[in-house]
Amino acid sequence: MFYQNKQEIINTKNYTTMKANNEKTVERLNKVLSDLQVVYQNLRTMHWLVKGEQFFMLHKFYEELYNETAETVDEVAERILMLGGTPSHLFVDYLKQSDIEPVVEVPKGKESLKLVVKNYNYLLSSYRELNAYAAENDDEGTAAMFSELIGSTEKKLWMMNSTLA
Repeated sequence: MFYQNKQEIINTKNYTTMKANNEKTVERLNKVLSDLQVVYQNLRTMHWLVKGEQFFMLHKFYEELYNETAETVDEVAERILMLGGTPSHLFVDYLKQSDIEPVVEVPKGKESLKLVVKNYNYLLSSYRELNAYAAENDDEGTAAMFSELIGSTEKKLWMMNSTLA
């Protein structure tokens, strides 16, 4: 479809609907950003402090997960900026906005992995909600981002649950 002028672009449903819902989308993205930041710190904590028979495997695995999570944090923050918002950037705000509990004491071995599974199940639920919201509001960029996160999180959960079986 070719547009004759800027007004035609401005009047398209996608553009106007997305712009009207940016504030709500940014709010939801900041909630996910906060959850991701707490998960990231939990993974760092478990990487540093994990003990037990599975130490070598889990130590390396948690490092891989927190590196991936750092990339996801950056992508979500950049999406917030693309939508004209400001990403939350204070850890105190992350703790207020997140429903994920910070790890205080790291359980040994597979017990720590169960905690990661719990955190990732929560993230997966949040990703699905945000993906559905973005799709309903014609925000293809956000929907596509979270569609990919859903697939990769489902795979991680499958691998972690297989390890725990």
